[in-house]
Amino acid sequence: MVWLAIYLFISASFLLSLLSTNLFKLFVYQRLFVYVQLVFDSIIISLIVFISGGYFSLFTFLYIVIIIYASMIAYMKGGLWMALLSSLQYALIVVFQYYAYLPSVIIGNISSLSGINNIEILNKVLITASACFAVAVLSGLLTEQNRKSQSELRAMESHVKRVEKMAYMGEMAAGLAHEIKNPLASVVGSIQLLREDLRYDSDHQRLMEIILRETDRLSTLVNDFLLFARPPAGKPKILELSKSIEEIVGLFEKDKKHGRRHTLKKILIPDVYVLMDPSHLSQVLWNLLLNAAEAIQGEGAIEIQMAWAKNNEVIILVRDSGCGIAPESVQSIFDPFFTTKSEGTGLGLSIVHRILEAYNSRLDVQSKPGFGTTVSFALKRSGKPA
Repeated sequence: MVWLAIYLFISASFLLSLLSTNLFKLFVYQRLFVYVQLVFDSIIISLIVFISGGYFSLFTFLYIVIIIYASMIAYMKGGLWMALLSSLQYALIVVFQYYAYLPSVIIGNISSLSGINNIEILNKVLITASACFAVAVLSGLLTEQNRKSQSELRAMESHVKRVEKMAYMGEMAAGLAHEIKNPLASVVGSIQLLREDLRYDSDHQRLMEIILRETDRLSTLVNDFLLFARPPAGKPKILELSKSIEEIVGLFEKDKKHGRRHTLKKILIPDVYVLMDPSHLSQVLWNLLLNAAEAIQGEGAIEIQMAWAKNNEVIILVRDSGCGIAPESVQSIFDPFFTTKSEGTGLGLSIVHRILEAYNSRLDVQSKPGFGTTVSFALKRSGKPA
């Protein structure tokens, strides 16, 4: 009779689970619905444990199952809460059974705890609770590790796609830039000759100045495009990273347009050496600092920080208190000519990204609109020069 009740109870629970699965998509607060479902499932398991004998039940292992999938859904925190809830429910079942507060419905002929030592009862409750928390911690750690691995894998896939896209665009850009550069030089030379030979006329002079100004701007753009397409190889040498950053930030602080408007904070680690071309490091950091400054309306703060990383690497982070980047724009900020600013070519981050590729590094961006942006990249540590 009791087994029949258990089977009916499990069948009803299964049908309710199917119903809740179908109703899940209809709820606006889906996360709350998940937590309610987890609590409901724990109550179902406690009823099964109670029906099948409470202290003597063979189904206490079901608490482990619900803790595992609570950890999978709600991570470490959810698993620990479910372990606490399961332990309390099991303890209450044993207490009610011990004091006969509820009728005992059990399998077999054992119906009372009066003949069992209190220490033994307490030990079993503590062992069950310990097992619940141990499973919660282990499954939580595995879930967290799996989530980090998946996040790193997605970031790597995104990086590979970005590199392939930039390599294709770089080859195309190099040829295009050379084709533009030669006719542009001819136009500039011709205008300068005409300017010298023609009789002075204020209107002609004004038009020629406009042509020369715009061709100069176009020439700068072509040079940037070439730099993106084929960054110079450079001459890497061992740098003391904190000193190099100090020098670059010091120059940026003296910049009247950007550096002097903001507070710059440095959190650096001394005696860390990397193998990198000084001009490359300067170009990368200057671009990141410039972007951070331009993202801040009025006064604000910029922070540049060094931090340890795994695999013998050091991370350089540049944070700002600016306007942030919209989520839909984050994936496009490395694309050539993509910019959210009223001025600029949109090649700065593309060039930085291409430079860092030569050092087996990449830019990572974390941003929240209204709260600022953090841009980071990692460099391989090198030994101290002799």
